[in-house]
Amino acid sequence: MFTGIIEDLGEITKVEKDKSNLHLYVKSKFTSELKIDQSVAHNGVCLTVVDIQEDTYKVTAIAETLAKTNIGSLQAGEIVNLERGMLMNTRLDGHIVQGHVDQTGVCTKIEDENGSTRFTFSYDANSGNVTIEKGSITVNGVSLTVVDSSKNQFSVVIIPYTMEHTNFKNIKVGSVVNLEFDVIGKYVAKLMSVR
Repeated sequence: MFTGIIEDLGEITKVEKDKSNLHLYVKSKFTSELKIDQSVAHNGVCLTVVDIQEDTYKVTAIAETLAKTNIGSLQAGEIVNLERGMLMNTRLDGHIVQGHVDQTGVCTKIEDENGSTRFTFSYDANSGNVTIEKGSITVNGVSLTVVDSSKNQFSVVIIPYTMEHTNFKNIKVGSVVNLEFDVIGKYVAKLMSVR
């Protein structure tokens, strides 16, 4: 379980294909605090630490993860948003994030808002996922509030602090991002479809 508040920007140092799996080697300032079997969200994707060597740790993504996320397109030198699992004795500053990406989306527009930046993303609405204005959405692991919402797109506005401390600064029109829709909204949508 995560909050969507990014702790660190990690650098992918190596990508290694292993049959249908993909191993990622990630350099992070909190590597020394990790342990084997710990969960870390990478651009919002929960992956298990399987090895630690000095300031770099290794995680493995399976075929299903590669099919539903942008993890398979990562290359050495790229920066990823990182968050360790939530501590139950602290504030929930973002929203409830599972680290289970629902699908990818594409950045369709970036607009300067005189101090902040508006990002618009489109996604395949046939998957049944929805957003609502003022609801929560996770983009590349970042907990955000939806500003505008329609059937297959939404926008968020990023403050300068978030731009500086996440990989939003690297998103361009056409960039593919990981989306995790609000877990409460997903349950409500599922219940409504059953009726």
